[in-house]
Amino acid sequence: MKVLCFGSANLDHVYKVNHFTVPGETQGCLEYTVKCGGKGVNQAIAMSLAGNEAYFAGIIGNDGTLLKDALVGKNVNIDYLKISNKPTGHAIIEVDQSGQNHILLYGGTNKEIDFEYIDEVLSHFSTGDVIVLQNEINNVPYIIDRCYEKEMKIFFNAAPYDESIQNYPIEKVTWLVVNETESAALSGEENYEKMLQVLKQKYPHTNILFTMGKDGSRVLTNNEDVKVEAMKVNAIDTTGAGDTYIGYFVKGILEGFSLVESANLATKASAIAVTRFGAVDSIPSYDEVK
Repeated sequence: MKVLCFGSANLDHVYKVNHFTVPGETQGCLEYTVKCGGKGVNQAIAMSLAGNEAYFAGIIGNDGTLLKDALVGKNVNIDYLKISNKPTGHAIIEVDQSGQNHILLYGGTNKEIDFEYIDEVLSHFSTGDVIVLQNEINNVPYIIDRCYEKEMKIFFNAAPYDESIQNYPIEKVTWLVVNETESAALSGEENYEKMLQVLKQKYPHTNILFTMGKDGSRVLTNNEDVKVEAMKVNAIDTTGAGDTYIGYFVKGILEGFSLVESANLATKASAIAVTRFGAVDSIPSYDEVK
């Protein structure tokens, strides 16, 4: 069974600040670094470090060598990576003293995913293989449709959220992964219980993985409803925590772990990640987590 992460690749420009900059304010930063990121790259590397046979599909520019090297360095297969002559996607990330972040995203080459490229990539995958998607690339609904036709298992992380997601064929998705913001937007509710109730009504055949930050996570299928508490750690940067969680949750599911075991594995991995700076650099290896 192969695991394909079809998603974004970004160069993360990370600024450590005393506090988040407010409108009209000019603030000096405490530290500046350029890191590899993009939810697609982060999740592909998390899945590889968790021990999955991970493939990455996406588009980078000629300025994206750092991303290519990072994927190869973490044993992610890049046979389906495409190089463009346009700028690579990038993010401007503020990280405050408590480890929380604000992110401004530029799509760049992540928005050049066309039907021909999608069909070429998916021709190498078949029934039972797994695809992990996010909402940082274009033509996600087309990818979902094609993977559903091929009877692949589809994990869709509805991030970053925009209103177009309301029209995505989420009923064809095996696992919908959402946080509080995305769940509220998709459901139109503010209470956790009501959010989940509405989502299950809208997508009765889709399993839901609901991450709630410091409040832990919730896993909801037609047969089980599992809640896992977050681990208490000294968080310094939450940038890659959600992507790490997804990568390790996928590992648990594919290994046949129970929902509780899968969520606990993912919780431990993401708890380690938030104690480190960066997105890719913060993701732990399976030996650190198990």
